[in-house]
Amino acid sequence: MKAAHRHGASGHEHEFEPQRGLPETLPKDETLLWQGSPGWRMLARRAFHLRKLALYFAAMVLLRAAFIYHDTGSLAAALRATPAPMALAAVALGLVLLLAWLSARSTVYTITDKRVVMRIGIVLTLTFNIPFKRIASAGLHLESDGSGDLPLMLLPPDRIAYLHLWPHARPWRLGRPEPMLRSVPEAASVARLLTQAWSEATGLAAEPRAVPEPSRAGTAPQTGNGQPALAGH
Repeated sequence: MKAAHRHGASGHEHEFEPQRGLPETLPKDETLLWQGSPGWRMLARRAFHLRKLALYFAAMVLLRAAFIYHDTGSLAAALRATPAPMALAAVALGLVLLLAWLSARSTVYTITDKRVVMRIGIVLTLTFNIPFKRIASAGLHLESDGSGDLPLMLLPPDRIAYLHLWPHARPWRLGRPEPMLRSVPEAASVARLLTQAWSEATGLAAEPRAVPEPSRAGTAPQTGNGQPALAGH
């Protein structure tokens, strides 16, 4: 599995795509089924851990104020010491939000009747073509707002480096990275469409099943009954 093309970010590089999100115009015998991008707010929370960072910075500011109050006994001095670190924290969180927005803006996920295509990257754009016949299984992790993640397990020996994929990779799958459509709106509908297209392309029966949130353990997205989320049977 390899990148179909790559180019720099000078100018408006995506304007030169023959078809949005694709390195070349689709062949006449291939049909575009769906295109979408991550929701940047959900991407900021899930991939860039915005809430955890906010809690961390808040804890650091409170600890600084507590130490100063302990040393001086002055509440006023403790309060005067908080604006500077709060401003730095706000700048850091703002940069994380900007990174999430840029990442979502530069990403296009495409599903056709033959493959999944991922155009990703902010500074260096990469496009990965993943034929259905090279996908061993897929998972679905839904959020309460209907968005979700769809990790794809590739058949050996296909492999895409984790660093090339991030943040569009299933967390903690370092030994065998799994490309992942992250923070996709209406993820359940996308999963059903992907499953149907995969089944028709491979001739294998499958159905989308919810999987637990990606964790460090395991080698494949699993359901409660131990079966892959999308696999022939």
